[in-house]
Amino acid sequence: MWKPMLPKLSESVPSSGGWAFEVKYDGFRALLKWTESTIELISRNGKDLSPHFPEILDFCRLWQEPVKSYLPLELDGEIVILNTPLQANFSLLQQRGRMKNKIKILEMAQRRSASFLAFDALMLNGENRRTASYESRKKALHIFFQDMKWDGPIHSGKRIGFVPSSDDFTELWNEVFAHFGEGIVAKQKKRTYEEGKRVDHWLKMKNWRNVKGIVTGYNTKNQYYQLSVYHGDELKALGSVKHGFSDEEFHTLRSIFLNQGNKSGETLLVPPAICAQIHCLNAVQGELREPMFDQFRLDLETDSCTVEQVKQDLLMFPEEVEITHPNKVLWPRLNITKIDYLMYLRQICPYILPFFRQKPLTLIRYPHGIHDTSFYQKHRADYTPDFIDSFSENGEKLILCQNVSALIWLGNQGTIEFHIPFNRKGDPYPDEIVFDLDPPSRDEFPLAVHAARMLKNMCDHIGLHSFVKTSGNKGLQIHIPLPLQSLSYQEARQLTKSMAEVMVQKHPDLFTIERIKKKRGNRLYIDYVQHWKGKTIIAPFSARATDEATVAAPLFWEEVNEELDPTTFTIMTVPSKLKKDGLPWYDFEEKRAQQPIDRIRVLLNNQASGGKES
Repeated sequence: MWKPMLPKLSESVPSSGGWAFEVKYDGFRALLKWTESTIELISRNGKDLSPHFPEILDFCRLWQEPVKSYLPLELDGEIVILNTPLQANFSLLQQRGRMKNKIKILEMAQRRSASFLAFDALMLNGENRRTASYESRKKALHIFFQDMKWDGPIHSGKRIGFVPSSDDFTELWNEVFAHFGEGIVAKQKKRTYEEGKRVDHWLKMKNWRNVKGIVTGYNTKNQYYQLSVYHGDELKALGSVKHGFSDEEFHTLRSIFLNQGNKSGETLLVPPAICAQIHCLNAVQGELREPMFDQFRLDLETDSCTVEQVKQDLLMFPEEVEITHPNKVLWPRLNITKIDYLMYLRQICPYILPFFRQKPLTLIRYPHGIHDTSFYQKHRADYTPDFIDSFSENGEKLILCQNVSALIWLGNQGTIEFHIPFNRKGDPYPDEIVFDLDPPSRDEFPLAVHAARMLKNMCDHIGLHSFVKTSGNKGLQIHIPLPLQSLSYQEARQLTKSMAEVMVQKHPDLFTIERIKKKRGNRLYIDYVQHWKGKTIIAPFSARATDEATVAAPLFWEEVNEELDPTTFTIMTVPSKLKKDGLPWYDFEEKRAQQPIDRIRVLLNNQASGGKES
């Protein structure tokens, strides 16, 4: 039976050379064992996981013939359900692992597909590679994935992925931190695979969340200390911890409970007085995930250990950003405070930052809430901290937001809306086309649904991949990613103008391209003119200054129907929806490279010459 090599937990990063670093995913460790007649997923304890993940086996069966020259093979890896490229959803994976009903498993597999992420090659083409170095095994694994064309990002049609390695720990750690990843594994490049051993040439460094609680109980049977936090005036269970104490810390605390505790069954209880900080991966429903004692917090009063503080601690705000006036109300109708908003930004960070990449921002700031004075900001102020990048253009220093600290700092400054241009810094070509579908009011929102579906059909007809999001107000917006430097703004304008005119010709009573509002009547305005150099659009996942605290939320196309209500996508609902349903625009970058630019050019040339597509 296969026994995996296991890493040792480390609090420090190897300082000497000869190490490579990989993302540690939060999933089920497994061996993919694939022969000409069988495909198995085997857990670290020898359990057959195959029945729980039929989508992975189905994918393998589809590739049985192309992969034939590499069989039999054995790949070491992790079964995951991904929220982002670096963040796995362990709770959903656990649910799948407990399922017994085949029909429910298939339904879950279709709704939130699992993937097998391979990080080691133990056998390829029947050759046992365990005695080869990590460096050699990794190279062979990468060649295999390149041959199969599986080395790109995971998407709905591909259920096996490759975990790359990096020589730069800091850069990888910053990405893992931004994505709430589990951690990093450091691996010595020259070492072999020692099956069934926990070794010191694989070191795991956890991306710990540090939560604070009150030590209120000690279980005399299992020797776990129980922690609590305040919810109002009532104490609620936070979880239990046993590991991480020094001998002195453990026994000192134990003696306090033995001498002063009141017995309740097998548990000794003391009044709330001792605060402690605990490393963990999560804290849910009175349980801590992988808890490790960190330190006593004698500097804290017990009333500072609260349910709300735990929520903030789990979000790992960057230490270099000082949060000021956290209780300032930004959305009065719903009593949403600045800290509520910053918690949204921290959760949404791995989803929103990719859309800011290399794009100067236009900010709309509401320092005292959405009903008070607001102002636009494009330029980097003198007081802006160093972790916020800038880009100089025509003598102007513009704002770039490329990391977690920058996003949280800008939010702390009262930035509610983030607007982005259609091109990247220094590039005169657009990297996307956007249609803004703007009905007269929310009452006419169904017009936006109708227009979005019609635009999607037109895009599908010519092979363009399109994505849809709410505007965060009363309309919808269609994004079409473009390969870099593929179409000029003028060419894009020619395309969008012709598509908008077709829609107006078909439904002149419903749609218009009239710029003057009073001439539109109750028709939906198709704004293609806004797509131009120097113009901006609300960024995906940006909040809006509306009473409902709505979000410009990316959608799955199947959500664009008569039941769609844009007011349900708010800073309070979007993070949990993403965890439950997954990221709608998961393949945005992948589809960018697949756009049929040559065909678009033919269409544009035919239009220019008055001809028709052949």
